[in-house]
Formats: sequence, C-alpha cells, structure tokens
Amino acid sequence: MTRPGEEASVTSDFVRSYVITGGRTLPAPDDLALHTLVTLAPERTPPLGAGPEVMAIWELCAGGYLSVAEVAGHVGLPVGVARLLLTDLSEQGHLLRRAEPPRAQNVDRATLEKVLHGLQSLIG
Repeated sequence: MTRPGEEASVTSDFVRSYVITGGRTLPAPDDLALHTLVTLAPERTPPLGAGPEVMAIWELCAGGYLSVAEVAGHVGLPVGVARLLLTDLSEQGHLLRRAEPPRAQNVDRATLEKVLHGLQSLIG
C-alpha cells in the first residue's frame, strides 16, 4: 500500500504488456481460442516495423502449427498479449488458422470391451 502523497510502484510486466499492445483492449475469447492452431502463411515476409515480440512469434510459427497457448508459453508473453499479436498477424494475412480440435465423444462400454477383447486375442 502507498501512503497519501506517494506514488504507487508500477511493475515492469504491466508496463511491458501495455507497451507491447499499444494500450489496445484484448480480443474477445471467441476470436482466437487457446487451442486454435496457427502457422505462417506461405511466402510471407514479416511486417515492416515489427517489434521483437512479433518477430519471436514469427520465427516460432515458421516451424509449423502451434496452439495459441504454446506460442504464448514459448515466447514468454501473457496469453492475452500473445492472442492480440496473433490476431493482428492473422488480420494482416500472415497466419493460417485451424479451428481447435473437436471434443472427444463418449463411447459406450460394449464397444470398449470389444476393443479390449480384440487386443487381448492379438497379444495372446
């Protein structure tokens, strides 16, 4: 806590995130889900004046598809900031996106038992 007349200390992480995003608000959670897969579009060049964070994302995504959460983790940015930068790159046509994989569906017990018995007969 600060006393009256004292300035509150500002953490460097907060300032850094604000500077990286330019003070813009984060995209809606539905715009780019954590499990959405992203990669660079073929034959693209980095945007002019791209910051170091965008260049780190660029190099990372050049290796193939990664989830939004993986990109944020590898680059060391908060997920919201990574989502905003990825959204910018996507809107500029630099990224290809794949929808998140569908959720697994429950399988009935009889089917699982048939698979188990089939495997047991193969093994011995």
